[in-house]
Amino acid sequence: MDDQVQSFIRHLAVERSLSPSTLESYGRDLSGLVDYLSQLAVSRPADVQRHHLSHYMLQLKETGRKAATLTRHIVSIRAFFHYLALEGVIAHNPAIYLESPKQEKKAPSVLSVEAAGLLLDAPQPVTTAGIRDKAMLELLYATGIRVTELIMLNLDSVNLQLNIIRCVGSGMKERIIPFGRMAKEALEHYLEASRSELLKKSPGEEALFLNVLGTRMTRQGFWKMIKKYAKAAGIEEDITPHTLRHSFAAHLLDNGADLRAVQELLGHADISTTQRYTRLAKVRMKDAYTQAHPRA
Repeated sequence: MDDQVQSFIRHLAVERSLSPSTLESYGRDLSGLVDYLSQLAVSRPADVQRHHLSHYMLQLKETGRKAATLTRHIVSIRAFFHYLALEGVIAHNPAIYLESPKQEKKAPSVLSVEAAGLLLDAPQPVTTAGIRDKAMLELLYATGIRVTELIMLNLDSVNLQLNIIRCVGSGMKERIIPFGRMAKEALEHYLEASRSELLKKSPGEEALFLNVLGTRMTRQGFWKMIKKYAKAAGIEEDITPHTLRHSFAAHLLDNGADLRAVQELLGHADISTTQRYTRLAKVRMKDAYTQAHPRA
């Protein structure tokens, strides 16, 4: 069944233009299923039955996997067998009966303006890595782009004269996003004093942000970096790679930005996705009132 999985991954890469990290996620999920089925001596897709998939998902649940992780596995499995059915590899799709587990919708993790400032000031812009890290954090908070979009930026994605970046998001949709003075200064410092040093190990690299090997920064590398600086800044809130993106949106809305404009900046297809930040702002406003008003 490994051949069919590889064929499916190639299909996702070509037809849906998914990012490398998303393709890896699909491959990892399906590899686990293939290993499980091989233990049952099920090697052909046509031999996979509904109960095989149900038992596999139950096994994952019993190992303590979270609802979001289980849902991701189900999405991968459904997409795989749907592809096999379209290709005529299987006559019946056993995955159509899989139901996603119910999960609570968590509010986005948002830093206060003060905490965001502490995080952005945590890197020491005197070392090659510190200068780069400062530029990455400033640009992320200034534009609200996704971490994957940040690390996929190339040199020609940035226009320092107009203070804009050209970002390619999910579905290969391009959007133009402005950034402010502090992000510009951090970027200029990085390009002048840091990137040229990192580039020595990999001349000709087009990526904007480079790692110590002179190649494109990875999502995992950024995740380690932001956790390190959150700890250094004394931030106790739960930090995720999307925390600065969430904070960007929340802080704009807190200061009166138009909801539709924020939707465009974030690249949300559906306005309801952006509206969750409005609800979050109302909760914070109510908390502030309760804590500060003498007759609350």
